[in-house]
Amino acid sequence: MTVADELEPATPENEATEAEEPIKQRKNGLYPGVSDELAENMKSGWADTELHDLRPIAQAAETAARRAALSARFPGDRLVIPSGNLKTRSNDTEYPFRASVEYAYLTGNQTEDGVLVLEPKGEGHEATLYLLPRSDRENGEFWLSGQGELWVGRRHSLTESEKLYGIPVSDVRELADSLREATGPVRVVRGHDAGIEAALTDKVTAERDEELRVFLSEARLVKDEFEIGELQKAVDSTVRGFEDVVRVLDKAEATSERYIEGTFFLRARVEGNDVGYGSICAAGPHATTLHWVRNDGPVRSGDLLLLDAGVETHTYYTADVTRTLPINGRFSEIQRKIYDAVYDAQEAGIAVVQPGGKYRDFHDAAQRVLTERLVEWGLVEGPVERVLELGLQRRWTLHGTGHMLGMDVHDCAAARVETYVDGTLEPGMVLTVEPGLYFQADDLTVPEEYRGIGVRIEDDILVTENGNRNLSAALPRRSDEVELWMASVKGAGQS
Repeated sequence: MTVADELEPATPENEATEAEEPIKQRKNGLYPGVSDELAENMKSGWADTELHDLRPIAQAAETAARRAALSARFPGDRLVIPSGNLKTRSNDTEYPFRASVEYAYLTGNQTEDGVLVLEPKGEGHEATLYLLPRSDRENGEFWLSGQGELWVGRRHSLTESEKLYGIPVSDVRELADSLREATGPVRVVRGHDAGIEAALTDKVTAERDEELRVFLSEARLVKDEFEIGELQKAVDSTVRGFEDVVRVLDKAEATSERYIEGTFFLRARVEGNDVGYGSICAAGPHATTLHWVRNDGPVRSGDLLLLDAGVETHTYYTADVTRTLPINGRFSEIQRKIYDAVYDAQEAGIAVVQPGGKYRDFHDAAQRVLTERLVEWGLVEGPVERVLELGLQRRWTLHGTGHMLGMDVHDCAAARVETYVDGTLEPGMVLTVEPGLYFQADDLTVPEEYRGIGVRIEDDILVTENGNRNLSAALPRRSDEVELWMASVKGAGQS
C-alpha cells in the first residue's frame, strides 16, 4: 500500500459526518494538509460517469417475491434489515466485506452500510433501500477518505441502484435519525449494524427480533429456480477446483497442504466471489480433525487427502463438497476398506432423500451402515441396535451426516427444530450428505493400521418432485472410479 498512508480512513462512525466536517489527516501522513488551491482544483474537471443503461439484476423478480412474503408475515410492523459494516482486520485494514445473508437474500445488494426498510403501508409495506451515495467530490471525500472512490472504487449512485435492484433508494446517512423518530412496532435483524440497532434500542425486543430472524432463515429452506441454478454453478466450479488440485499434488508434496488450499482458492476467485468457507485440505492424520483449516502440514505419497471445499458464486451461494483421495492415486487395502464403508453409508443416505421423507432419514440410514461395519470389524461390541441406541459409533463417526446448504454453508441455521431437523423434506431443498469415519492417531481402541486414517465423502443433493438429484455427481465417488479419475486428470495435465 502506498498513498493510503496519507489519509484517515472513513469508518461507519465518521462517514456520516464527512459531508459537514473536513476529512481527517492520518497522524503520520507525509502531507501536513490540503491547500485551498488543491482542494478547489480537485472539485472540477471530472467527466460525467453516471451509468444510464443499467438493467435489473438477474434475481430482481425473486428478491421482490421474497420481500412480498416477508411483508405478508409481519403486517403493520416496520422491518429493518442491515447489510452490516466493514470490520477491522488490523489498524487501518479491513476484512473483505460480505453482506448479511438476510439482506442479500432480500435485495441482491452486497455493499456495506446498506439497510433495507419495509415501512407499513395499507395492507402491506413500502420497501426502501438505504445506501451510501457516490463519494462526495465537493468536500474531497472521493480522494481524501480511505473509503473514497479513488481508493476503493466507485459506488453506484442512488439512481443507478434503483435501476439495479428495483427498489426506491435513499441516502443511508439520514436513516438513523429517521429511525429514532419512528413510531409503531419495529423489528430488526440484529448483529450486523450497531448504529442502526442503537437508533432502535427503545423500540425493539429480543423476542420480536428473533421471530424475524427465524422467519428469514426458514424462508430459505426451499430454494427457488434462481437459487438452484446458482448452487449448480457453485458446484460446477468446485468440481473444476478439485481437478486443479489433483493436477498439482506433486507440487503439494514438495511444499505443504497450503499449495492445495491456494490452488483451490485460485479457482474460487477466478470463477466466483470467494470460497464459501475455509477450505479443509487435510493430508494424512490431519484428516481425522473435522475442521482442519490450518493447512500447514506435509502431503505424503501413501497417505490420504481429505479435501472439503466449496466455491461461492458472485451471488453468495456456496457448494460444499468433500472427496478423500489417495495422494499417490491408489488406495491401500486398509484405506479402501474404510473408504468403501463410508461410500456405502453415503449411498444409503442419498437413497432416502426424497420429498415427504423425514429430514433425519438420511442421517439414520448412513449411521446404520457405518455402525454395521464397525461391529463387523470388531471395533465395537454389537448388536447394532444397542450401539446405535447408546451412540457408541460416534467415537469414530463424530458428526451429523449433513445440513442445509445455500447462501451459508450451514444454511437456515436459525430455523426452528420442528421445521429443520425434525421437519419433512420438500422439493427445492438442498442439503449435504456427508458420512465419515475418523480413526485418531492416538486411538488405542483400534488396530494400529486404522490409526490416522480419516475418510469423508460429501455431495450436494437437491430434493426433486420424484426423488433427488446429486448436484456434484460429476466428481467420482466409488473408490475404483476415483482412482481412474485421478489418473485421467493427472494424465491430461501432463499432455
